[in-house]
Amino acid sequence: MKRFIPLIIVILAAAWVGSSWPAPHWNAGDFDLPGFGKIPVLVSGRVKPLDTVARNSLLIIHGKQDVGLTNGGHVTGMQWLSEVLFNSSVADQHPLFVINNAEVLGLFGWEQGDRKYFSFAELSPFLKQIDEQGEQAEKLQSVQRSAFQNAIFNLRNALILYQRLKNSVQAEETTASVNELEIFEKALPVARAAAARQSTGNAWTKAQLETVARAAQRFETMSGLAYILPVPPAPGLTDQTQEWKSIPESLLHSIGTGSIDPVVRAYAQMGDSFRGGKTALFNQQVRDLSDLISREQPVATKRASFEFLFNRVEPFSHDMTLYVLVFLLACGSWLAWTQVLNRSAFYLLLLALAVHTFGMVARMYLQERPPVTNLYSSAIFIGWGTVVVGLILERIFRDGIGSACAGAIGFITLVIAHHLAGSGDTLEMLQAVLDTNIWLATHVVAITTGYAAMFLAGMLAIIYVVRGVFTRSLTRPVADAFGRMTYGVVCFATLFSFVGTVLGGIWADQSWGRFWGWDPKENGAVLIVLWCAITLHARWGGYIRQRGLMIMALFGNVITSFSWFGVNMLGVGLHSYGFMQKAFPWLVGFIISQLVLMAIASMPLERWRSFQKTASSTSKPLIISEPIPTAPN
Repeated sequence: MKRFIPLIIVILAAAWVGSSWPAPHWNAGDFDLPGFGKIPVLVSGRVKPLDTVARNSLLIIHGKQDVGLTNGGHVTGMQWLSEVLFNSSVADQHPLFVINNAEVLGLFGWEQGDRKYFSFAELSPFLKQIDEQGEQAEKLQSVQRSAFQNAIFNLRNALILYQRLKNSVQAEETTASVNELEIFEKALPVARAAAARQSTGNAWTKAQLETVARAAQRFETMSGLAYILPVPPAPGLTDQTQEWKSIPESLLHSIGTGSIDPVVRAYAQMGDSFRGGKTALFNQQVRDLSDLISREQPVATKRASFEFLFNRVEPFSHDMTLYVLVFLLACGSWLAWTQVLNRSAFYLLLLALAVHTFGMVARMYLQERPPVTNLYSSAIFIGWGTVVVGLILERIFRDGIGSACAGAIGFITLVIAHHLAGSGDTLEMLQAVLDTNIWLATHVVAITTGYAAMFLAGMLAIIYVVRGVFTRSLTRPVADAFGRMTYGVVCFATLFSFVGTVLGGIWADQSWGRFWGWDPKENGAVLIVLWCAITLHARWGGYIRQRGLMIMALFGNVITSFSWFGVNMLGVGLHSYGFMQKAFPWLVGFIISQLVLMAIASMPLERWRSFQKTASSTSKPLIISEPIPTAPN
């Protein structure tokens, strides 16, 4: 029976992951929000489904992808976005905006209590104060702002985004979109006739001028606020990304053409149906709009539908759970059922890698770029690379160590990526410093592969020290396996870190006119190469042995984390594009933890539990993975 346990575990895990693939069900009497969420729009230079717009906007504004209500219920992302677009008076009442700072609450005359979420309706009397304080904070760099300034700055940005969303498809006070559209459409012939008379030198009449001016002024105001561009370009245009329009822009354009775009008309009809609770009519209008856009923009529709699937599957969220299970199974194999749990961990790790690969390839397809384009994708790729190498190690040594390291690092990197995603769209337009395919395909991929290898070597060292100091499980064969794996991984890291650094210099020479400029990010990369070289030469020269190799691998974690995140936090240089103030305490805490582990590992071997004498033996320790050396260790 035991031999079937790995198969059962993998089947159950695969069924759990696969349960998110089927399309979401909705009752015939409900609004077809899943269908509405698939409709493509252009936001921030990228075509994406409305579902992605809802998720990213809520992450920026609310910090979550759904809204909890005061009565204990919750509003999904698409339900919230639909209310914001079509029925903003209802959306204004939802507790959406996060305020944790007592000084910000004091600015409004409120006392700090149990609540931290507030509605737009509650904040609307203080919009002017928020804007003034936020504008002052904006003039300062992130590192210069106080806690109050950071809080008011983030609140201001969230309110601006919310107001832009409210004015994306209609003016927020609108109650009858179709009726207003019909009135405007009737004025179009007058506007075109007036424009024709003006072009021949004849003056406009006062009534004609007022009719056109009122509409144009309103649409100009909306155009400046609109966040979403839902009107696709006409079929056949070459530069289609630049030709998507907001609804007010399309209406202004219709003054010249004399006709209203059918997409604009469809959104107006959906707005009236949504406010009126006419679900059947709304659902039919969603299908009609989807068919219309799919005919005109088949590629955009296909990508939006795939991204909607990607959002629903949430591969990286599933992977976090899988990696934790892999780690627990691998650790459990050191205590009991060694072969069964080892195989279970290995096969489950293969499943986790398949899910991870799907997520990474899906991002590459949606962005049409190599796997690493920003800090978020670097965390995804580092985790993926670590799992691949961990599987190779596990296949060679079959002792659970490779699986345990891969599971731990896979989970940690995905947690890092999850927190990096809080800033919004992780598939956004590239930073200028990265907007080159050659750069992404060579330097960044190579250097992040080096990061992955360094972290894997560091994780091997962590497990080595923890097992050796706090348990009796570090037998000599196990310790020797740790030593061989760590040494091989450091060699692997040296190669990719060196190649990635050289390729970065070549790209910099072609793009910036210099191979090396002592930029902080460049210095961080070369520090990894130097530390790898020092570690290997110290090992070859006999200055360190097994334990010394582990201690140096631990410090490799410090150098790699500083190169990956720390130099970005300096706020200087050509690569300071990923600053995150909230990450600084975590980075410091991680570095301190590695230094503490190094100090623990430096204790005399007699104090390691795996080296202590047993009660029944007074002659030899349990293991002697290395003699007490005379040379520096």
